[in-house]
Amino acid sequence: MSSPAHRALDASDSPAGFDFTAHARRLCEDMVARLDELRHIDMGRVAVSFRQARTSAPGGMYASLTPLRFAGGQCHVVRRGQKWTIQRVCEGGCEMLYILNFYLPRFLDLPLDEKLTTVVHELWHVGPRFDGDLRRFGGRCYAHSGSQRKYDAHVRQLVDRWLSGSPPQSLYDFLRLPYRELAARHGRVYGRKIRPPKLVLVDG
Repeated sequence: MSSPAHRALDASDSPAGFDFTAHARRLCEDMVARLDELRHIDMGRVAVSFRQARTSAPGGMYASLTPLRFAGGQCHVVRRGQKWTIQRVCEGGCEMLYILNFYLPRFLDLPLDEKLTTVVHELWHVGPRFDGDLRRFGGRCYAHSGSQRKYDAHVRQLVDRWLSGSPPQSLYDFLRLPYRELAARHGRVYGRKIRPPKLVLVDG
């Protein structure tokens, strides 16, 4: 069995320890409030979750944004003559439109600047209409505007502007530590874990 310092825990475990997803949510809420480009995001309808990375080795995904609607914010899509919807995700009686996932421990083992850039990168994917769909650009690479470099440069500018506003360091101090150190300091790391929603066939 893994020791507490080497595994992330679901929120159903004892709350003692460090609540990663609660701290990540507060960070996102501050970014959304300070950056005009992100103010269309209502974090009350964005579920923040973590997933256990199979390995802590560098490479692979660090975070992801899962839209809970189809293109244009549609609730249904027809594929091969069949009508599908996405499984609903609710928190506190409110239906979520997105799931923001962080892959632990891999995400926490990034340098601080890359962690902040990763967070803003995923928030920038939220569609400007905040309708459950992604931000879409023209061309085949609709998620990154056809140029990953330009996308990343824009995100970096947003991070720099957020930092220039002197947000409280207490919001992101936890990102200064790699996973093992954070877990060792608090005993363990836990948070909200949401199962990936499934496509559901609509009757009839």
